[in-house]
Amino acid sequence: MKKIFTTLLLTATLMGAMAQKANDPVIFQINGKDYYKSQFMKEFLHSIGKDPSAAPTACTYEKRKALEDYVQLYVNFQTKLADAYAMGLDTLNSLQQELAGYRKELAAPYLIDSATLQMLLREAYDRNHYVLHAAHILVHCPETALPADTLKAYNHAMELYQQALQTANFYEVAQQEMRRQRLDDRDPLVREKADEVNPMEGDLGCFTVFDMIYAFESAAYAMKPGEVSKPVRSRYGYHIIKLFDRYEYYGKAQLAHIWISDNAAKAQGKINDAYRQLQEGVDFGAVAKSYSDDNTTSNNGGIMPELAPNQLPYAYVEAVANGLKVGEYSKPFHTRFGWHIVKLLKQETMPEFETLIPYYRSRMTRGERSTKPQKMFVDQCKERYNFVDYTKVVTSKKKAKKVTYAASLDAVRAIVTDSIFSAIFHYDPEWITDMRPLFKIGDQEYDSRQFARYIYKNKKVRMICDLDVFVADRYEEFVDAKVLEYADSRLEMDNKEFGDLVDEYRHGLMIFAYNDQMVWSKAIKDTLGFDAFYRTASLTHNYNDTNDAVYFWNPRARTYVYTVPDKTVLSPSKALKVVDKGIKKGWNSVKMVAELNKKAKRDDFVSSDLMLLEEGNQTELSSNEWHVGPFVHVTDSSYKVLVVEKILPPELKSRDEARGYYLNDYQNYLEEQNNLALRKKYNVIIHQDVIDEITY
Repeated sequence: MKKIFTTLLLTATLMGAMAQKANDPVIFQINGKDYYKSQFMKEFLHSIGKDPSAAPTACTYEKRKALEDYVQLYVNFQTKLADAYAMGLDTLNSLQQELAGYRKELAAPYLIDSATLQMLLREAYDRNHYVLHAAHILVHCPETALPADTLKAYNHAMELYQQALQTANFYEVAQQEMRRQRLDDRDPLVREKADEVNPMEGDLGCFTVFDMIYAFESAAYAMKPGEVSKPVRSRYGYHIIKLFDRYEYYGKAQLAHIWISDNAAKAQGKINDAYRQLQEGVDFGAVAKSYSDDNTTSNNGGIMPELAPNQLPYAYVEAVANGLKVGEYSKPFHTRFGWHIVKLLKQETMPEFETLIPYYRSRMTRGERSTKPQKMFVDQCKERYNFVDYTKVVTSKKKAKKVTYAASLDAVRAIVTDSIFSAIFHYDPEWITDMRPLFKIGDQEYDSRQFARYIYKNKKVRMICDLDVFVADRYEEFVDAKVLEYADSRLEMDNKEFGDLVDEYRHGLMIFAYNDQMVWSKAIKDTLGFDAFYRTASLTHNYNDTNDAVYFWNPRARTYVYTVPDKTVLSPSKALKVVDKGIKKGWNSVKMVAELNKKAKRDDFVSSDLMLLEEGNQTELSSNEWHVGPFVHVTDSSYKVLVVEKILPPELKSRDEARGYYLNDYQNYLEEQNNLALRKKYNVIIHQDVIDEITY
């Protein structure tokens, strides 16, 4: 029974394979290798920009020709590629270097977590719909601070947070903290300013996505107006944030404004007078010119340049965001700068998400936002490739609770000195004798010497910090870099799409090198072959065939051009008499110029040029001047006398005169001959019956 079942299973499998082959027949055979219809159609449809899933449409001559042409292109490409590999072009150093550059660019999108990237892009777009107005208090604490200093800064930030919760005036808490920081500063000039008070200390105005560091932005967008945040950690320290308002984002806007400074006498009365005139129908620009204290805009009707919300006073943003329509002006409002009236002249709308993606990507090249997709990818790679960090606690496989440390960073920490912060650090690998691996990714292990070399190669001037913290931070960087490097080395194996893309670039470079060696450069260097080709090809061209026009000269006029720079010195009529006399007596151009200069009574006054003017490709002679004789062309102050000496009939261009065209033809000839030779060399078989049944 088991034997019967096995036989039936094998028969079903073979029948399935045969059915699959019937649905996907071989379309070409090149050097004994089969190329299937599905593979060919995928590339053909991609080349014409057609969706492979789209239903076939009616067959036309143009569609059939496009298919047949691509068949020939495809076969030519594959035979050239086979020959290029046989010649070892894939091993060329120049090709490998160029491919490495392309590969680096191609790999970048594959070395990040695309889902995280998409989430960040969408998050940015969602936040971009709103503009926030906030203030903050910053307790300075660098990322490299010692744990004790970090805790001290955090505790102080929590004290400020509690104070901010207990007062309605956030700015007062910010003023007190600023005064404390100035008094603690080492710079006496800073300490002197301790009692200077900014009534809106810590105010950030309006901002939207990308205007603030990511941690700050994320905290602010999670808040409601009126809320105060607990301390938010960033690379600068701890922020206590007070969110005042959230407005709908409107993009850039162009405003006109009237501003009355509080220093002006009866400022409120003046702004009310201006507003009254506007209500009576007086032009906004005229009122701005009469009343506004802004000397930079008042003479221009108060018109400001187009500005984004983060470039405007928050009160102006509020006026626009609260429903001001294009063409409308606000009621008078007061800020710490004085009294204002704003008019909305122009306003953007929020673009679609897809439109903003390139902008968002360009803004995400730095900071925490830029590292999140790659960090997520690194974490995924650690799991995928069985990452083991021997510096961490490794639990024994036994049920006992015993744990061991397999390695430590002590060997590296022992050789790192404060010189690392001034980028003059140096080390000898022999100083490190502990060669136990620090971590493992896949089948690769890395030890303390490799880690020390990483620190050395990436040294730069940095802020001084605790060396233990420094080494630990660099170790995290080193691990991530090596995990990423390992994943990069496996991209072609682990990601077929990427492997195919790299192969596509590799094959393109190989074909370019092949064509250059076998066709382009060969045509240029093979002077004997080119001469022989010219002698044969030139006999086949016909002047009356429009396709051959580039190989012939049209009728040409052999013309001497005498230029007279100043017609007040020698009039056109006098010059023409001299030229007529010269033509009758057979003077050459030198004699003609001498006689014209003599008539002008000046040496080196008249110049001459000999030109071959081709019919249809010149502007010197008009159509009714296309015959032997002299013609005068006068401009404002000068003129030319053109003497058509002879009209030459159409003539075949010489090899040098049409070199570019013949060289191109010779390259095409070499290409055709090479393609024919390759088809024989690699025993190309094209199954026309399969091609004839193709519909698309």
